[in-house]
Amino acid sequence: MMAIVRPLAIRAITLFGVLIAVLVLLVISLGATGFSDDLLNAQVNEELRTFRIAQSQTIKDPAELEKAVALKKTELEQFYGLDKPWWQRLPPQVWRVLTLDLGDARQLRTTEGSTKISDIILERLPNTILLVTTSTIITAIIGLIVGVRMATQVGSRMDRGVSYLAAISNAVPAWWLGILFILVFAFKLDILPAQGMYSNPPPDGRVARWLDLAQHAVLPIFTVVVISIGPTIYSVRTMTMTAAQEDHVLLARAKGLSEGTVTMRHILRVAAPPIVTGLVLGLAASLSGAILTETVFNWRGMGRLTYDAISGTPDEGLIVALTFVFTLLYIVARFILDILYVVLDPRVRF
Repeated sequence: MMAIVRPLAIRAITLFGVLIAVLVLLVISLGATGFSDDLLNAQVNEELRTFRIAQSQTIKDPAELEKAVALKKTELEQFYGLDKPWWQRLPPQVWRVLTLDLGDARQLRTTEGSTKISDIILERLPNTILLVTTSTIITAIIGLIVGVRMATQVGSRMDRGVSYLAAISNAVPAWWLGILFILVFAFKLDILPAQGMYSNPPPDGRVARWLDLAQHAVLPIFTVVVISIGPTIYSVRTMTMTAAQEDHVLLARAKGLSEGTVTMRHILRVAAPPIVTGLVLGLAASLSGAILTETVFNWRGMGRLTYDAISGTPDEGLIVALTFVFTLLYIVARFILDILYVVLDPRVRF
């Protein structure tokens, strides 16, 4: 037991080091490039513009107005930390994130009005799970069924046909396909809603709201499945093709075992580690959302939150918090994989 626990503990420490390294690189990229100072100065200038317009209604003396604006500017620079260099301002913010104090967003808020980043993420994450994680699970199931079938029939008409479709699926841009589905199913056929998560106004009653939400989720889920199904099928085919041609598989068939038994025990079991790697990492990545798809369909998930955090007036605190959350999801997925490798293949030793 200790032979497994000790290496896993070392791996956990190593993965935590990855989290620290990512946050350090984020601080350097935000600070050394001047991006942090630029976005904060833009925020200060916007607030000063609003302040000047409001004060000009009561202060008629131009000199007094400029004095009030200058005083307000000094207060804002101290509030946003612009009176300090970036290498003094950003590290404390990263430390707060590491202690799970994600802080407040400057512009974005929840539907109930909360500006806490943790509340915003907790509100958006279930929406992404409904959309992208559901699509990932559907894609994984279809990919496993079709990919394994293709691996056992290499070179057949089905194998060639699905390979062509996989290449097309991989090449289609998500935003273009989403817009196409909106034009066809929402405007031309008028059978599905175009955007949003609920009708306007939303229906009353929990069941009615769930049905309305499910109807709005059909097009974005369909879009994500279509663009990801091809690469998933081809990846599973490639990973299982070698295992399907091994001697032990031919021997199992020669013994008269059913095709289902051969597939489960002699093909999938051998090819399980790389397949599970793709599935687990794909599932973890899905929790970060699909930026283009959620933006096209105006879906309030993690992808749209990321887009809102970096577009317009970027929110520095929200960018740092999202980077921390996405990196943490990846690290947890990697650690789960390390455990699954030992479970799936007892021959694996660290």
